[in-house]
Amino acid sequence: FFSPLIADAEILGTPDPELAATMGFSGFGKKARTFDLEAMFEQTRRTAVERSRKVLEAREREKENQTEKEFRIPCTASSVSASSATEPGSTLTEREAGCSESGDNSNEALSGPSMQSQTSAKGPAENTDDDDDDEEFIGPPLPPGFKDSDDDNDNDDTEEEDSNPVKKIPDSHEITLQHGTKTVSALGLDPSGARLITGGYDYDVKFWDFAGMDASLQAFRSLQPCECHQIKSLQYSSTGDVILVVSGNSQAKVLDRDGFPVMECIKGDQYIVDMTNTKGHTAMLNSGCWHPKIKEEFLTCSNDGTVRTWDVNNEKKHKSVFKPRSVQGKRVIPTTCTYSRDGKLIAAGCQDGSIQIWDRNMSVHTKFHCRQAHASGTDTSCLTFSYDGTVLASRGGDDTLKIWDIRQFKKPLNSADGLPSFFPMTDCCFSPDDKILVTGTSVKKGGGSGKLFFFDRETFQKLYEIEVTDASVVRCLWHPKLNQIMVGTGNGLAKVYYDPVKSQRGAKLCVVKTKRKERQAETLTQDYIITPHALPMFREPRQRSTRKQLEKDRLDPMKSHKPEPPVAGAGRGGRVGTHGVTLSSYIVKNIALDKTDDSNPREAILRHAKEAEENPYWVAPAYAK
Repeated sequence: FFSPLIADAEILGTPDPELAATMGFSGFGKKARTFDLEAMFEQTRRTAVERSRKVLEAREREKENQTEKEFRIPCTASSVSASSATEPGSTLTEREAGCSESGDNSNEALSGPSMQSQTSAKGPAENTDDDDDDEEFIGPPLPPGFKDSDDDNDNDDTEEEDSNPVKKIPDSHEITLQHGTKTVSALGLDPSGARLITGGYDYDVKFWDFAGMDASLQAFRSLQPCECHQIKSLQYSSTGDVILVVSGNSQAKVLDRDGFPVMECIKGDQYIVDMTNTKGHTAMLNSGCWHPKIKEEFLTCSNDGTVRTWDVNNEKKHKSVFKPRSVQGKRVIPTTCTYSRDGKLIAAGCQDGSIQIWDRNMSVHTKFHCRQAHASGTDTSCLTFSYDGTVLASRGGDDTLKIWDIRQFKKPLNSADGLPSFFPMTDCCFSPDDKILVTGTSVKKGGGSGKLFFFDRETFQKLYEIEVTDASVVRCLWHPKLNQIMVGTGNGLAKVYYDPVKSQRGAKLCVVKTKRKERQAETLTQDYIITPHALPMFREPRQRSTRKQLEKDRLDPMKSHKPEPPVAGAGRGGRVGTHGVTLSSYIVKNIALDKTDDSNPREAILRHAKEAEENPYWVAPAYAK
């Protein structure tokens, strides 16, 4: 392989130094090296043989140590017991034979020796060839019970976190997404945590892609799906491919991931008294959510006093109707609704303060209900089930947060008050480990900061609070995969709280990306057309760079001429003013302008007296006949 190269190198010899300088070769001028290939191969072979021999010796030593140790432990124990029972000599030989057989068999089954035998076996090999041991680990794997000091430290940290749940709250860092200027009344995250949607009182729905955003934190799409209706609720389906939009009108909408409409619920007949016989809602919607297991089914509740389930594939009619009733059997308005985690129960919070729960398949009678869950006449703004499905949390318009066991629904397990809520969609949610309950508080303008409160689920002791902003905290959402907390506020902000260590993806993806610089040079310069065979008179000069071209354009008085600003007031320089562009509009405007001052009508008439006496053409001749 090397012989042609060596021959070429010897033939070349030493070239002209000027040529070497021109070509830029520093190697020229030195004599070419000659290689003895046979000696090189022989050296390589010896090194390989030596290394293989050392590896084999180390492995044999390990096996010997292992068999010795296995032989000693069981045989010493058995020999002691045997010597106490019978003659030492004969029994010992039998035991030895048994032990040697079992030792040979167990060599194949055992996972490996203890750390001491490994270190003793590796000792000589490490001294002889350190580089080889760095590249590959000789010997069987570590036993299952072995723990390193690093593992112990990790375990200590996890134990400390378990004992102190505050350390699980990811609030060390935050980013702020500017939705608008009005209240962010709806938040939604897809199941994977890649996209966030925000909706507000400004009728806008904005889409945020964490992986596609840079540090400027701009939404990639903004739309108004329900025209001039406030957005009440936004939620991705369980698969994340469609979005439920609940707004202030009576028809819920379903959009795809990119905001294009998929279906719109039908509007019911408002002149029919029995709401069961109408095909859809007849009044403003209050809330809605997807079924956690069936990806085509969703739930809505409305001011018409019904809770309805729908199928995405059938927009002409609802699937089923649930009608909450008061103690007297009268219609009450449901202000919030939700599915249980397994999707078998449907819960609704009503304006009379009650919480009513139905079996999804039986819409007539409630399965569980609590009449005085919250104060009558207040809007229960949120109901949410815990991840284990046994506990229901309710956020009331009476400034309370309560937690219920639906099997014993007469009184709450725990309650916290003094949590003001001014919005009909103030949220509460559970942490991913189900041990913390989170809710936000409302404040009046100039009345302090809106806060996010964290309560222990078992004791309902306040663990922690975050001052979010100088406006109300309306929505909060703790995503289980990302381990990040999203918050919607009353002043148009959507904040994301995260921890670089505890959190995954999400906001961590976009904060590390630098803002893209807008390059205006590319938009101003024309595209360069390459015509290799054109005649010289038609050939365009090759553009060196857009920056140089832009500098040349700035020197050209025609290209860098600033456009004339629009004329304000009267026209000038041959340009017509703001009154209009036609001559007729200019004349009409000037005729209509009264330049004289007619503040004294007598003086205005007498101004023409002298002219009338000298030339009595208009008045005197008319009355002469």
